[in-house]
Amino acid sequence: MIDLLFNEIAVHINADFTAKRCRPNNKKEIAVEMFSCFSAFDYLYGPEINFMTKTINLLTVSLLLLVISCKPTSVSTQEAGTTKNALDMTQILPDNPLSYPSTLPYQTPDYNKIEDHHFLHAMQTAMDIQNRNVENIVKNSAAPTFENTLIALESSGRDLSRISMIFSSLAGAHTNDKIKETQRKLSPLLSQHRDGIYLNSKLFAKVDAVYENRKNLNLSAEDLKLVEEYHQRFVLSGARLNDAQKKKLSGINAEMAGLETEFNQKLLEATNSVKLPVKKEELKGLTDTQIENLKQDDGSYAITLMNTTQQPLLSSLDNRDLRKRLLNTSIERLESKMLNTSQIVEQLVRLREQKAHLLGFGSFAEWRLQDTMAQDPATVFEFFREMVPGINKKADAEKLAIETLMRKDGITDGVKPWDWAYYAEKVRADQYSLDENELKQYFELYSALENGVFYAANKLYGISFKKRTDIPVYHPDVVVYEIFEHDGTPMALFFGDFFARPSKRGGAWMSNLVQQSHLFNEKPVITNVCNYQKPPAGEPALISFDDVTTLFHEFGHALHGLFADQKYAMLSGTSVARDFVELPSQANEYWATHPEVLQNYAKHHKTGEPIPADLIEKLKNSRTFNQGFSMTEVMGAAFIDLHWHTDEASGLPEGMGQPRNFDENVLRKENLWNDAVPPRYFSSYFAHVFGGGYAAGYYSYLWTEMLAHDTSAWFAEQGGLSRAAGDRYRKMILSQGNTQEYKSMYRNFRGAEPQIKHMLQARGLN
Repeated sequence: MIDLLFNEIAVHINADFTAKRCRPNNKKEIAVEMFSCFSAFDYLYGPEINFMTKTINLLTVSLLLLVISCKPTSVSTQEAGTTKNALDMTQILPDNPLSYPSTLPYQTPDYNKIEDHHFLHAMQTAMDIQNRNVENIVKNSAAPTFENTLIALESSGRDLSRISMIFSSLAGAHTNDKIKETQRKLSPLLSQHRDGIYLNSKLFAKVDAVYENRKNLNLSAEDLKLVEEYHQRFVLSGARLNDAQKKKLSGINAEMAGLETEFNQKLLEATNSVKLPVKKEELKGLTDTQIENLKQDDGSYAITLMNTTQQPLLSSLDNRDLRKRLLNTSIERLESKMLNTSQIVEQLVRLREQKAHLLGFGSFAEWRLQDTMAQDPATVFEFFREMVPGINKKADAEKLAIETLMRKDGITDGVKPWDWAYYAEKVRADQYSLDENELKQYFELYSALENGVFYAANKLYGISFKKRTDIPVYHPDVVVYEIFEHDGTPMALFFGDFFARPSKRGGAWMSNLVQQSHLFNEKPVITNVCNYQKPPAGEPALISFDDVTTLFHEFGHALHGLFADQKYAMLSGTSVARDFVELPSQANEYWATHPEVLQNYAKHHKTGEPIPADLIEKLKNSRTFNQGFSMTEVMGAAFIDLHWHTDEASGLPEGMGQPRNFDENVLRKENLWNDAVPPRYFSSYFAHVFGGGYAAGYYSYLWTEMLAHDTSAWFAEQGGLSRAAGDRYRKMILSQGNTQEYKSMYRNFRGAEPQIKHMLQARGLN
């Protein structure tokens, strides 16, 4: 350990003087640098470096000084604009597997070598490397060019980006106490690091110079987009603020990052620890398998929570009092003294408003929507309010049907939030003769994946899939497939992680483990993560049709990343605005009910018989069922998000109690409050907004749903499942990344502006 430490310090000191393009003047200067190294490595390695390590004898220090090379960096190389890392991570952390790209296929992470303690050291070192690379850009005495400024900047953080993708994937899908501790330490550091780049006045001056001269540089369309994207990010990040304002902004950003991490960790703790104890006799209505899944280690029974307000079992539990207890437990999960996010929500809202005002915007939403398709909050409010009357009318009709059925059961006090899902299933069975449990027998997870999701992708784009069992994974449940182009060319790896577990946050998502980039010659490695109930050993993984839809949805995101065809990672694949990124995912849901696709994957898990035609017809007829409820849920959450980030936070009362009061007031104001239909998320557990990247952006699900239904209508006009249609969609949407203005990109593909009528028709709202 001591020898390794000395080598690392030697490299660090040498690199530091190299980056400064100077030679140490004397032993005192080297000594000062050494003490700084000891401080840094003490922080990195903690208990591994104790007091004895620091009391190095004079002879050892003398020997160490002999190995330090202090040659200055070549000025001519710097001025030529050559992009070269100031540090090599393998020299600093030679035994850390994160210090170099993986040698496995597609550079997929080698989870057999990576350990939790590797991340903190690697991330901090990668930040240091990027800082030194940025310093080289700033100190370059040559005139700013596209190559020595933008390409150099795009290349400066390769190590940090590579490691961050691996870490964030584990933090979401398979976390533990060590990873959570590392998150808490890294969160403010990463925020400060980002600010150190985007608030660097000298760096911005070079970017700005290239931007102002961009039309004279004979750049390609993607090169030009890179310049414009970087310039906008600098401006929106505060590059034009004065030093005092930048310092204040940096403090706000760091505080927000810490609060968002704290919110996520409290939510995960609540999801794992807040359980509703139940007696077995209370569980009537559930299948034997569902009951067995609720059994605890001590033989008792308890229901754990999903991240949404409504809980899956509410549709099946016969016991009305238990349903009420379950829903209230869900809503109140983060309102106790021990687990409470109210103060975090309040602080985040106020800090976001301060940030927006500091940057010259009227609200956080106005700032956040600058680089989106919608562009301003007023457009979103108008889009939403146009639909509210139709949503209320649909929900009222659904409520009336439910109350009619409840009266037959002798319940006359009206439908309550804990009744809706249960009686909605009965109404659906009554109106459409559709039994969800009967339907599930035809939806086995891996058949839906391989014979449904993959089958549709093959028919549309010609790609094929081969299961790989030789690729290391971060959890035994994860499956891996290699993907090939129509001509057999290897193109990507796909990781599927489908079952819920305590180490995974709720919801479903797609992420990159390796992001496509021609500049770095990297092909994509992509994960889809879901939270389906894992069946007992030896039993099939039967899922609901909603789960099937989620499977198609997340693979739509995967296609966006798989078909990325960009030179620059910054513009690649899903690196697009929030209100555009959900288009490919929601459009891919269309194929879940396409007759050819459905017949190929929906087969009875015991007999292998295809799903009967009459059951398909019932499924299709029921697609507009309960859409008033669904739209009230989702739009309610979206309105809450928008109002948090457009209303004046300074006008909100300090210590307002539960944010739920604010939530209810918003929905009443927007004429969307429904006593029987709570929003999909109340603020206390609204992870998208207070723990993720969707603040002032949750509206994007409905915005892109409009685009997706318009896209589905286009596919229907082209004849449906065809290579010609798929190839056009791939070429003009899926492969474009963030290389075009979004409205123009969509208009060029569709040949017209998107129309909301297709969404209203699909939802049964017209």
